[in-house]
Amino acid sequence: MDRKTFIKKSLVAGMGWGLVGKGHSLFASSDRRITILHTNDTHSHLDPFPVEAGKYAGLGGIARRATIIKKIRSQNPHTLLLDAGDAFQGTPYFQFYKGFLSYKMMSKLGYDASTLGNHEFDYGVKNLTEAAQKANFPLVCANYNFTNTSLGSIVRPFIVRDVNGIQIGIFGLGVKFKGLVSDAHHKGIYYQDPVEASTNMVRILREMHKCDMVICLSHLGFDYKDDRICDKKLARQVNGIDLIIGGHTHTFLPKPYVVQKANNNPTIVTQVGFGGIELGRIDFIFDRTRHIKHYYSSELKIEGSNYDGSAG
Repeated sequence: MDRKTFIKKSLVAGMGWGLVGKGHSLFASSDRRITILHTNDTHSHLDPFPVEAGKYAGLGGIARRATIIKKIRSQNPHTLLLDAGDAFQGTPYFQFYKGFLSYKMMSKLGYDASTLGNHEFDYGVKNLTEAAQKANFPLVCANYNFTNTSLGSIVRPFIVRDVNGIQIGIFGLGVKFKGLVSDAHHKGIYYQDPVEASTNMVRILREMHKCDMVICLSHLGFDYKDDRICDKKLARQVNGIDLIIGGHTHTFLPKPYVVQKANNNPTIVTQVGFGGIELGRIDFIFDRTRHIKHYYSSELKIEGSNYDGSAG
């Protein structure tokens, strides 16, 4: 099924999906559907891109994103809205409001969680701490040590959410500070190895919290030509992560990158560019034993003044 057909079916049909395979319905009455919506690197683009923005002219805008999100939630209340960091920096809105407005608007949209990008530290730890007071959603990051800073009581390594009876563990990862954030702007916060942190998070979420699904909000970047850790490497090196929602490299993935594992439990990696141009969507179907049975993905391009279910 192509992307546009899938979007139309999912938005028009809502919970009553009519997808079939080989003459039989793919979904049993006991199956449960969870929709994951995601953004990354929105960079304070609260308005659509201006006319001089070339191929991005007129795209994006947080009001349009809000309309799409509201529509999808109305048709599937079992929806999570997640972000992979760098909500700050990029437009005069950031220079004037220093990130406060970005978090306030994300709260209005009902985000369920976000991780921290490197640009969240552009005005230092104190500013981020104050801006975080406007975030009515948890900030998660498992590989930064915040113990001796004002963020220690604000940023959590992970959260667990019950969505339609499915236990979902969500943790975050931040990129290495060196070369991206000045020492003064992350004073007291220390970077830790993302592979070790992720392995520990999977163990905690799977064994201690009995999570059926594990999601990583990563600001590591999708891929590099050198030896830096990235989402592709993380997916290969760490078992037990079902979905990596990525950021940092502003990568527009036309479809998820999937790493097949020996145990037949793949890790799905996705990212939707930057600037709020697209809203990512992945629908997961869980069987009666709470295992992932199918998933379907799409990238909703945010354009036009109205959303009629035909975008994409």
